Amino acid sequence: MADTDTDPAAATAAAAAVRFKSNYAVTRKIEPFYKGGRIQISRDGKFMFCPCGSKVNVIDVETGALLHSLQQDEEEDVTAFVLSPDDEVLVTGSRALLLCRWRWREPRCERTWRAVHTAPVATMAFDPTATLLATGGCDSTIKVWDMIRHYCTHNLKGSSGVVHLVEFHPDTSRLQLFSSSIDYKIRIWDLSSSRCVAVLEGHFSAVTSLAFADGNRLLSSGRDKICMVWDLETRQSKRTVPVYETVEAAVLLPEEGDFSQLGVKKKGLHFVTAGSKGILRVWEAATAACVHSQAVPFALREEPSERSLSQCQFVPARNEILTVSMEHNILFYDAQSLQLRKQLAGYNEEVLDVKFLGPGDSHIVVATNSPQLKVFELATSHCQILYGHTETILALDVFRKGLMFVTCAKDRSVRVWRMGRAGRVTCVAQGLGHAHGVGAVACSRLKESFVVTSSQDCTIKIWNIPESLTSKAKAALISSPEPLHARVTERGHDKDINSVAVSPNDKLLATGSQDRLAKLWSCSDCSLLGVFSGHKRGIWCVQFSPVDQVLATSSADGTLKLWGLRDFSCLKTFEGHDASVLKIIFVSRGAQLLSSGSDGLLKLWTIKTNECVKTLDGHEDKIWGLHSNKKDDMVVTASSDSCITLWQDVTEIEEKEAQAKQEEQIMKEQELSNLLHEKRYLKALGLAISLDRPHTVLTVVKAILREPEGRRHLDENIVRLRKDQKEAVLAFLVTWNTNSRNCHEAQAVMETLLRHEAPDTLLQFSGIKPAVESLLPYTERHFQRLSRLLQASTFIEFMWHNMRLADVAQQDQGSL
Repeated sequence: MADTDTDPAAATAAAAAVRFKSNYAVTRKIEPFYKGGRIQISRDGKFMFCPCGSKVNVIDVETGALLHSLQQDEEEDVTAFVLSPDDEVLVTGSRALLLCRWRWREPRCERTWRAVHTAPVATMAFDPTATLLATGGCDSTIKVWDMIRHYCTHNLKGSSGVVHLVEFHPDTSRLQLFSSSIDYKIRIWDLSSSRCVAVLEGHFSAVTSLAFADGNRLLSSGRDKICMVWDLETRQSKRTVPVYETVEAAVLLPEEGDFSQLGVKKKGLHFVTAGSKGILRVWEAATAACVHSQAVPFALREEPSERSLSQCQFVPARNEILTVSMEHNILFYDAQSLQLRKQLAGYNEEVLDVKFLGPGDSHIVVATNSPQLKVFELATSHCQILYGHTETILALDVFRKGLMFVTCAKDRSVRVWRMGRAGRVTCVAQGLGHAHGVGAVACSRLKESFVVTSSQDCTIKIWNIPESLTSKAKAALISSPEPLHARVTERGHDKDINSVAVSPNDKLLATGSQDRLAKLWSCSDCSLLGVFSGHKRGIWCVQFSPVDQVLATSSADGTLKLWGLRDFSCLKTFEGHDASVLKIIFVSRGAQLLSSGSDGLLKLWTIKTNECVKTLDGHEDKIWGLHSNKKDDMVVTASSDSCITLWQDVTEIEEKEAQAKQEEQIMKEQELSNLLHEKRYLKALGLAISLDRPHTVLTVVKAILREPEGRRHLDENIVRLRKDQKEAVLAFLVTWNTNSRNCHEAQAVMETLLRHEAPDTLLQFSGIKPAVESLLPYTERHFQRLSRLLQASTFIEFMWHNMRLADVAQQDQGSL
């Protein structure tokens, strides 16, 4: 039988140098921050505001990090929000029909008030001075609010159905408000008279955006596949531009910028449209001509539904155009060239697998419950969306160097991808041959030479990687994916194969199946070498040890097992999970295991002792993805809760902190001993209290009481303590008072507190009520004990006195 050729001496030496891990800490979470709705950007272009259910998330645009969330107490979904023009205030409206004004930088809700609408608010807009707020509701009305005096100034009626668009005229002297509802008309409201002074008719479907070119021209876009330019003096249409797609937003290009790369050759009104075609197009209003269109990526040409855009806005501070796709991806394009600068993924759906990618593990590649792959750059959160598969991607694996990786999907295909120097990922090869969806994939470990896949058709296939893909120079010349051919096909199990793994020396292959068996195969000809039998339910994951001739398996029966590759016997069983164990990996150079379960828990196991060292709770649902980086100091997990979590090994940090704390403790104890020796009792008390050691404080109190005039010294020291220190002493003396040996010191300190602290002051002490409740019964018991002792001593004294009288009488008689 082939083996992993591990040198036992080398393995022993490596094990001796292993630093066992004891804990991981979450360093970062990539979680859903946008679930649909209007996105806004701050005026300086640094912050992005994204609605996400009952919250509005504040995102750092540069890093993609979630800074904080604005959420009302009732946790009702946010239906609309708006940021003030000066970036100071943000107002949200919820399904609870409440409006909330936020100081979003703090974040703090300044004021909450009833929206007065009888149905949820659908849209909001501030006027240029940020003193007026307009809200359009699902009840067909528009309210205007004075944000300084906090009252409703206008109640505008006359719209039909939901008012989904409101905008103030940029010229504040006009006091005009523009609105649109589901009757496809644009209404102009005069706020001086609270009347609708004009209705602009021309669209035959919902109006999606309004943009003011100057004081007298208005651009409107609609889902009727046209954009219209209006003259606001005559209130008539000047130009109708057919754009041949459902338009969700139209953005005016600034006239002073250089947009020659976008086909803008002369001055005049130009605008950018975004809609159902998923690309940005530049139009000249005067000629109604499209002067520039973005190129459609090859992978997207047959998937128009995947690239539809729902929003578009110009960000002057960044000189970028922001768009939002129907899949909740947020894209930033250079305004001069429409080249993609940055892309953020707002929502990930259920995450099925994740792996580190790149030579320095600078990226992660993520398979979500969709046909698209997502590659995240960890430093900036920039996300590449990779198209190629036509159905849900189920699994992926990365080659050792980190530049190439493989994916498999329900579309019965396997694809090989390569990352270029600039971090751009392209598909370089594709293999077809399985009869059903491909559920597991594994790469060769030593070289980029082959790939192993397993499918719901119960077969295993080994695919050779062409040499042209492994050469950087040749791979750069590949224009379309090369075909992969299966070298070997073998029926492996009687049920679905859930996992496949390749040994570190590329000689062995292991599979795990729903039939409760794991099997060992030869990589050369896919011949069966042995069967591992012992799990009571289906096997979810198999992994080879990086140093020993051992295979690890995890199962739906909640256990992990280690098997010997020579005799196929079970070496160890790890029990502790209360649910299915979905993934396992070796860490600490093969000395420990990390497992993930369907209950959202991670467990760290030490193999030698069979001990679960740590249980980590970081997810709320099944953890499907688990991978460690090359340095073995970071782990990434992915779950059905749509979250991707990065964990840092903090064992060394915690050890250093514990050592520093221990050293500090020793220094303080030495200092305390010196203070007691020097009879500096006040400092000794303060230090003992800071160490949180009731017994040490008691020792100091006893030392004070042993001094001449000890009670007076005790009073002086206790009185000079701070309030928090007195509270700590009060908590300590409750413990002392439970023991009759220490009750005298406890009562002495209590007497000092009662004599020198006013009752009102004592009532302000934290924990005063439970302290008194604990002190009373023991104090009463001590009093009773002392009373009995006093009675007994009085009786003894009486007896002794009588005995002395009797002796004196006998002596007197004797003398007589």
